[in-house]
Amino acid sequence: MTRIGRSELDVLPLSLGGNVFGWTADRDESFAILDAFHAGGGNFIDTADSYSAFAPGNSGGESETLIGEWLASRKPQNVVVATKVSRHPEFLGLSAGNVRAAAEASLTRLGVDTIDLYYAHFDDPETPLEEAVGAFADLVSDGLVRYTALSNFEADRARSWISLAQAGGGAVPVALQPHYNLVHRRQVEQETIPLAEEFDLGLVPYYGLAMGFLTGKYRSADTAGQSSPRAKGAVQYATPEGFAVIDALEGIAAAHDASIASTALAWLRAQPAVVAPIASASRVAQVDDLLASARLELTVAEIAELDRVSAWTAAR
Repeated sequence: MTRIGRSELDVLPLSLGGNVFGWTADRDESFAILDAFHAGGGNFIDTADSYSAFAPGNSGGESETLIGEWLASRKPQNVVVATKVSRHPEFLGLSAGNVRAAAEASLTRLGVDTIDLYYAHFDDPETPLEEAVGAFADLVSDGLVRYTALSNFEADRARSWISLAQAGGGAVPVALQPHYNLVHRRQVEQETIPLAEEFDLGLVPYYGLAMGFLTGKYRSADTAGQSSPRAKGAVQYATPEGFAVIDALEGIAAAHDASIASTALAWLRAQPAVVAPIASASRVAQVDDLLASARLELTVAEIAELDRVSAWTAAR
């Protein structure tokens, strides 16, 4: 188990992404995935109030609703649920009134009294930062939220948020959620990790498997016949450099009798300030590989080799 930043939230160092629940995983499959994750020691679930408004026929909140139904049905112990605000069609932005209303709606869907970790999903340039910071502080002081966090914030804006929170004596974020993986490194390593280390923030990176590319599933730029909604996103990494990363992962994975996906997540987990990479499973059969990543320890030489072969991404 590991602790998220300065918080008292102890989690297995892997977060189960809830973006697929109510989208590519229906209710039964979502419950099966959550059951398998929890049975395997997983206790950190990541979602957002906007999941999955982007899917045809959905309006947002589907993921939270399914997670809430699962929590009510199973009554699991020591589960940490993170959710986010600013992108639900009915609760756009970070104005104080919107943040409060969105949090209350999330609490209802999740069926809980308090949100463990509440992210500002995206920055909102239309709302003064002081207002947003104050709104999150009020949620904590009123007991609706335990800890706050920031997702997709530029490092300078995150620093400003932290400074305002510190000056106001309110809730200072304990985590950052950036896009970070073996084929997307530069900005996080140059800007976000130094900020996280300075303020003792935990990194909970999303797209840990690069939309599926780092599973080794995509071996060419041709996505014809691929049914995954993320196939077109993953194929952007289908370059000679990207395939060199897959080849290196494959060799290291074989040495540990592990999967490519587990190895990619283990590399990410080993990076400075990273607490728990986020990874999703749309089928219950995928859960074991995700859980294995939380316990796979790569050698110093193996991490260095993956650093080397993916160094091209750090220069972009």
